[in-house]
Amino acid sequence: MAAVRLDTGTGKTVSVLLYHGMSSFELGIVTEVFGLPRPELDVDWYRLTICAERPGSVPVLGGAAIHTHHGLDTFSAADLVIVPGVSDVHRDCSPELVAALRRAHDRGARVVSICSGAFALAAAGLLDGRRATTHWQYAAELARRFPRVEVDADVLYVDGDDVLTSAGSAAGLDLCLHLVRRDYGPTIATMVARRLVVPPHREGGQAQFIETPVLTDTADEAVTRSMTWALVHLAEPITVETLARRANMSSRTYLRRFTKVTGTSPIRWLIGQRVHASLPMLEKTSRSIDEIAASVGFDSTVSYRQHFARAMRTPPSAYRRAFRAV
Repeated sequence: MAAVRLDTGTGKTVSVLLYHGMSSFELGIVTEVFGLPRPELDVDWYRLTICAERPGSVPVLGGAAIHTHHGLDTFSAADLVIVPGVSDVHRDCSPELVAALRRAHDRGARVVSICSGAFALAAAGLLDGRRATTHWQYAAELARRFPRVEVDADVLYVDGDDVLTSAGSAAGLDLCLHLVRRDYGPTIATMVARRLVVPPHREGGQAQFIETPVLTDTADEAVTRSMTWALVHLAEPITVETLARRANMSSRTYLRRFTKVTGTSPIRWLIGQRVHASLPMLEKTSRSIDEIAASVGFDSTVSYRQHFARAMRTPPSAYRRAFRAV
């Protein structure tokens, strides 16, 4: 069987790692951006090679398999080395993969991860003392297993110059286009994005896609009751004193018990709930930003815009454009 190599380009070499049980989506992202011939661009395009820890047939999701003759020696020799994920975020990567990633980095390659691939980069020590991201579902586990990594669960990707990480699978496309932008400039990146029928740059971060946590029963029923009341009365002025009275506590006791239950302060929690309460209105109604801000309890539109941008990493108007129901 022929080797899985897409070497139609003459520019920088790119290698991507196959792994057992992977989704072909992440591989498709890398192949589409770096492997597809692009003669219309009139530049020395990338040369892509698909590799595996052990050359041969690698099973992927859906009962299929992908075959390659290229192993870790080829993988680590590329100018741009991409790990699109790992089989299990709770298990250690193989020593061979760790060594290959270190070799690639030591010889000056840019090392990139998509989604859970950050665990492989962290295992190789390439994220120590660095800011990095992964899918928001795995962020806490990455921080727990690799405490020297500064995990940012909100962003779509982090460009650390020689080491780059992206969030959940589709954010890998954002990072790949960012790499094209770095290598060939914004005009070429925009042309590639247009061919892919995606925006050349997306505003915001993963916070836009994290589901609002459902309030669950806790050991402190009084605090839970006050939170439930607040969710129904978000449009009203609410202070710590208001919530404490609903829980029949002093403000000082309420603050202590609320923090124990939620891990945050009442005001920060309240701001977050108000921001999230505004999302359906941005998505499904034509109400103005001023009206939405007032309806969820912000005392001014300026305050709403500031808190929204801080929480969602994008302005309300940009969120509306991206998520408005058709």
